[in-house]
Amino acid sequence: MGDAGDPSEGLYGRLRRECAHRADDLWAVSRALHADPELAYEEHRAAGLLTGVLRREGFVVERGTAGLDTAFVARAGSGRGRCVALLLEYDALPGLGHACGHNLIAAAGLGAALALRSVWGEEFEGTVLAVGTPAEERGGGKVALSEAGVFDGVDAALMFHPGVHDWAWAPLTAQTQVRVGFHGRAAHPTGDPIRGIDALAALIQLFNTAAVMSRRLPSGAHVQGIVTDGGSATNIVPAFAEGLFGLRAATSTALDALVAEIGTWAEGVATATGTTVEVTRAGKGYAHFRNNDVLSDQFGVHIAHSGIRLTQPVGGVFLGSSDIGDVSGRVPSIHPFVAILGDEASDHTPAFARAAASQRGREVMLAAAEALACTAADVLTDPGITARAWARHREKAAAGL
Repeated sequence: MGDAGDPSEGLYGRLRRECAHRADDLWAVSRALHADPELAYEEHRAAGLLTGVLRREGFVVERGTAGLDTAFVARAGSGRGRCVALLLEYDALPGLGHACGHNLIAAAGLGAALALRSVWGEEFEGTVLAVGTPAEERGGGKVALSEAGVFDGVDAALMFHPGVHDWAWAPLTAQTQVRVGFHGRAAHPTGDPIRGIDALAALIQLFNTAAVMSRRLPSGAHVQGIVTDGGSATNIVPAFAEGLFGLRAATSTALDALVAEIGTWAEGVATATGTTVEVTRAGKGYAHFRNNDVLSDQFGVHIAHSGIRLTQPVGGVFLGSSDIGDVSGRVPSIHPFVAILGDEASDHTPAFARAAASQRGREVMLAAAEALACTAADVLTDPGITARAWARHREKAAAGL
């Protein structure tokens, strides 16, 4: 932060006051989302609640963006100059509700957008987007929004995520799923066992192969599978068996290599067992997250005003995958983590769901809203920051990082 003589201090202070003024209303939105969790692509009430607030505050709202019923884009500003997108997530987890804290993400992004709208025209021009991004937990709404061009012309995409660490950025891997189907030949397992070719045995062998080969995978790479079809009866040699494998890798390029490696393992098993095999990607998956440290450093400075000190991630620790990766491949993006539970805990648990409705959750939500608004203001008012952010983005893209 600058000192009191810094001319930008006035803008930062006003944005913080605007967020603080709305704190109770933002918390009410967060609690409403928490009390009424909706799953991926089913977040109709959440989208209605958020867009209702944005429309009342003067945003022009588009619903059903990219053909997704629960996606939206709310726009404020001139359409000239620079453009910032604040990303709102609001889907929940089956059986656990908001155990990933998306209610806090939505409220913080909403608060930042409203604060920026309140000072637009007096302090800066440009455009502010509040982008409703459904289905982060399953399916990837941001992938569809990216492909539909929502982020074309955007100079920065900003969001935060509640977690168990205070980290300046998120080490999020590329992710996809691969479906592997083995074809054998049915037979009676005791009456005519020689004629049988056991597809399930081949699939089990692939699991064994993956367990051995996984020890050699590079940092950030991971293979986890389930059996989706293992036959229909114990007195029939299975003629078909199928597994679904979740793959992660540190970068999207490394993920493509891992998909090819799984194919090689499967072909080897098929040759050894006399089966045939089909290997196909199931869905598009997520790209790896490309942190823009120019912008994440700004966010870290701003959230320190609330007493939260962000550090760099611990080396070798990967936190899963997110569709923010696909956005970060297109525009400078941030995805810091701010703790609402201690680092001995985990998200996607009942304890984390409770924390997402706790006093600590409220404090983090408000601090993140203020820091997001101030970081967005940096992009909208300081062409030097924007230029450096884009330069860093292109540098990482060229290096495949």
